[in-house]
Amino acid sequence: MHALGNNYIYINCFEETLPESELPNIAIKVSQVNTGIGSDGMILICPSHQADFRMRVFNNDGSEAKNCGNGLRCVARYVYDRGLTRNTRFTIETLGGMVEAQINLQDELVTSITIDMGKPRLQKKDVPMQGDPESHTIHEVWNFEHGEFALTALSMGNPHAVIIVDDVNDIDVARIGKEIEFSPLFPERVNVEFIQMLSQDEIDFRVWERGSGITQACGTGACAAVVAGVLNQRLEKNRPVTVHLLGGDLEIVWKDDDRVFMSGPAEFIADGVFYLT
Repeated sequence: MHALGNNYIYINCFEETLPESELPNIAIKVSQVNTGIGSDGMILICPSHQADFRMRVFNNDGSEAKNCGNGLRCVARYVYDRGLTRNTRFTIETLGGMVEAQINLQDELVTSITIDMGKPRLQKKDVPMQGDPESHTIHEVWNFEHGEFALTALSMGNPHAVIIVDDVNDIDVARIGKEIEFSPLFPERVNVEFIQMLSQDEIDFRVWERGSGITQACGTGACAAVVAGVLNQRLEKNRPVTVHLLGGDLEIVWKDDDRVFMSGPAEFIADGVFYLT
């Protein structure tokens, strides 16, 4: 499945059983375009003791992520379209916390999915990031090998460092993103977003994802970008913002109660069988 081009291999663990110790290696194998299916990673749809469903996300380097906004929308569509639930509102457990999914229908067909992503976590200890654990990182300037950048860091269940730029097309996303991902500032590494303000209602967006590199879209990153825009007084709370990603658009709103809502599509690509060797 893909959501705005952010594509993962989805495995229904209500039906399949995979060896826990082999999950990183399986993720690497299925993600390789030359010897596997090719994807940004692997997502498991599992039973949960706390929610209606549980999502586990593995990047294409085998590392396990805490959350994935685009993955959540795909999981929500999968469980609804494949009959694992007939409810249009249900909960999904992630390593980054619990979220609520809303299936939006027209003529009984899924048109989009809205995810209540919960509240952003703004303290350095929640990212995590080096420095005073109780402090916030808003437009905090740091020097890196490839330049000086003002970071706004936060967690949306996974870590993000957002940089406001004049033109996202002028940024060497791969070189700068990789350097910041592996910076000692972020002991668990970090996703890096570059955003350009177009108006109070629109931003352009590029992303370097932790463990995956440049991707077409990042749902939690789009949420982090809008939160960062508000924190930097470039956007307004409770005002929907269209985020233009390489793969398409998401609508994000950070509401007055501090909860972030993300709305967008999720699509099926193909079903098949992968032979582990």
